[in-house]
Amino acid sequence: MISTLKNVCLALAALLLTALPAQAADLENTLYLDTEYGRVVIEMRPDLAPQHVKRIKELTRMGFYDGIKFHRVIDGFMAQTGDPTGTGRGGSGKNLQAEFTDEPFVRGTVGMARAQSPHSGDSQFFICYAPAPFLNGQYTVWGQVTEGMKYVDMIRKGHGQSGMVSNPDIIVKMQVAADAKKK
Repeated sequence: MISTLKNVCLALAALLLTALPAQAADLENTLYLDTEYGRVVIEMRPDLAPQHVKRIKELTRMGFYDGIKFHRVIDGFMAQTGDPTGTGRGGSGKNLQAEFTDEPFVRGTVGMARAQSPHSGDSQFFICYAPAPFLNGQYTVWGQVTEGMKYVDMIRKGHGQSGMVSNPDIIVKMQVAADAKKK
């Protein structure tokens, strides 16, 4: 009887564990970037770029990224966003010191956009569509897409070498997962 009861309890426990939704290991370092196509989940990497992750979270919590355009999108390379002017010249007004590492730029890598100066990253970032080894050690890696890359693939592409988009998609809403309201 005890053996049967024990087996039933173990089976119920296993069933409950498999029925629970999967959750990110660290909700404080997970972003939800919602596009009109669906949700993109980004695992932030404070182990690689603690100051960049801290700033991205600050801006996200201020609602800075909500409604921001994907102003520069180059098919086969990357989708760039984070400029409130939509021109590629704007930002939040606070430059960050570069946090370069050996972490490679692969499909889904999230990196900080910058001007010519290595320490000019501000609020603009990009998501790679494909490996971009020429960026390795030259740009700050602060995250990796873990879910929803198919939605990044759907973002409207730009034209020419500049990749500027005439009718750009937007970030509908961006949230730190720990702050996200339950649905």
